[in-house]
Amino acid sequence: MDPLSDVLSQLDSHSSVFAGLQAGGDWSICFPAPEGIKFNAVIEGSCWLLVEGERPIELHQGDCFLLSKARPFILASDLSLQPIDSHLVYRDARNGIAHYRQGQGFFLIGGRFAYCDEARLLLDGLPAVVTVNGQSGQAGVLQWALQQLKTELPSSLPGSSLIVRQLGHLMLVQVLRLYLAASQEHPPGWLAALSDPKINAAIQAIHAEPEHRWTVNLLARRVGMSRSTLALRFKQKVGMGPLAYVLRWRMQLASRELRRHQGSISSIAQALGYDSDSAFSNAFKRVMACSPREYRLRQAAVASVA
Repeated sequence: MDPLSDVLSQLDSHSSVFAGLQAGGDWSICFPAPEGIKFNAVIEGSCWLLVEGERPIELHQGDCFLLSKARPFILASDLSLQPIDSHLVYRDARNGIAHYRQGQGFFLIGGRFAYCDEARLLLDGLPAVVTVNGQSGQAGVLQWALQQLKTELPSSLPGSSLIVRQLGHLMLVQVLRLYLAASQEHPPGWLAALSDPKINAAIQAIHAEPEHRWTVNLLARRVGMSRSTLALRFKQKVGMGPLAYVLRWRMQLASRELRRHQGSISSIAQALGYDSDSAFSNAFKRVMACSPREYRLRQAAVASVA
């Protein structure tokens, strides 16, 4: 599995939520700060997007945007209008689609992807708002998926909910790909590092063999770079050194196993290359601020409440 797929697999597809918005005339709707990653796509018409702390963005048919930070936002035909709270609009949604004002000049599909807190460690490099121009040549996959979503979202056919979730994940991956391809000038962060072939190769090696006793020298030889060049470029691109990333990714995998499975802590430690439970526990505490046992109990308590 490639690194992007590795990280996105931590998104909980079963907790993803999708809904449509049909609006006409003059309208303005304010939304609370989303929990998780918020994805929206304009199917018909145009609107303005105003995210707290950001400049207004005009969106047109086919355009998509991704919100990675917990900030409230407004969607409107005119930003000078007084917005209505979104829950007043969506509470009367029918077949997954909310209707506001008269007419059908605007249609948007939105989705929210839940994820564990640990996934944030790798997704923090994203800007608050990522937009993709729906008319760009690379957006063909998005356009196809948008039309499928438009059909499946209100459908009562068997399997429509699953199809909507899968299409949503397809579009999320494609938006992230297009974001990486759009410019090489990204702020330091894990996602942006994937656009650097050498650093991407180093990350892929770590993901393929997380249990390996990696050193900077070994990684440098694997990707054909000098030790000093790899160490410097890796930190510039990812925001941390190669060995710090090895530790971080191991703890990502450990937390995933502790949440989803009942395997022993010793077996998890051994699978990740640790010679003893104590060494694994100390490493886990440095990253997660709690012991593996405490983490598992905490996650079990959260799951029982849910």
